[in-house]
Amino acid sequence: MASVYVTRKIPEFGLKLLQAAGHDVTISEKDGVLTKEELLTTLSAQSYDAVLCLLTDTIDGEVFDAVPSAKIFANYAVGYNNIDLAAAAERGVIITNTPGVLTDTVAEYALSLILATVKRIPEADRFTRAGKYEGWAPELFLGSDMKGKTLGILGAGRIGSGVAERAHAAFGTTIIYYDVKPNPDFEKATGATYKEDVASVLKEADIVSVHVPLLESTHHLIGEAELALMKPTSYLINTSRGPVVDEDALVVALEKGVIRGAGLDVFENEPTLASGLAKLENVVITAHIASASEETRSKMSEMAAQNIIDVLAGNDPQNPVTSAPTAG
Repeated sequence: MASVYVTRKIPEFGLKLLQAAGHDVTISEKDGVLTKEELLTTLSAQSYDAVLCLLTDTIDGEVFDAVPSAKIFANYAVGYNNIDLAAAAERGVIITNTPGVLTDTVAEYALSLILATVKRIPEADRFTRAGKYEGWAPELFLGSDMKGKTLGILGAGRIGSGVAERAHAAFGTTIIYYDVKPNPDFEKATGATYKEDVASVLKEADIVSVHVPLLESTHHLIGEAELALMKPTSYLINTSRGPVVDEDALVVALEKGVIRGAGLDVFENEPTLASGLAKLENVVITAHIASASEETRSKMSEMAAQNIIDVLAGNDPQNPVTSAPTAG
């Protein structure tokens, strides 16, 4: 029997799968994210054979050294910018993730966030709940239509492609995109036009939806200069990683009307928001829940658990991580 540490309670399917395989499972009792110190203390207290971690856990050489018995760190996420892959490779620790399973869920959510933002739904909801609604008015909460607009996709991976396909099929939205290389299949499915750089997408799009991984090259991909390129009637949507957008610059742009609005499910310094962001009416902010469907989160727990089971049984995991992430 091997011992597995889970850094935070996850849907039970994966936990039961580990237990059914005969493994001893210990789950963090803290109702929240473990601090680095708490994680180090916990992992060094016992010789765990595997760790099931979350995107909110910083996993580096110091953490690996705290539990040298661990053969695998299974990340409960498709992204893995929280893990030092070089440090893992140096120590022979296997890293896995949960790709693919959340593609449709996040794509659906990103499109929902786009609609909520351009139609001003949360703003109108707050207004109505506050008892301010006094009857229909011709110019009350005028939003934007999707039909006839141009949607710019930054990162045409599985999720970015899924958002574009839905928008194009449902609303006839024109699609333009930028990625490190053209995606012919994506273009065929959506009629999308490839742009040679991010700036071209920002200048032409009415809505920009961000779906790039967090890399050194994508940190603050959207900053003050980039926001200035966008139309004053445009919207920025981010469901990728918070630090891809310079949040302070975005606040200023929203305050000054550089762009019309934004929808954010991720933030630069989660869970802290940039000063002034929460006070703005022209931004929709949600709590990093793009993959939060019962079906997807359960499947993620199953996938993470199965990766651990495979490795502890001496087999190759289904979802090994060996290189820098690509777009969703």
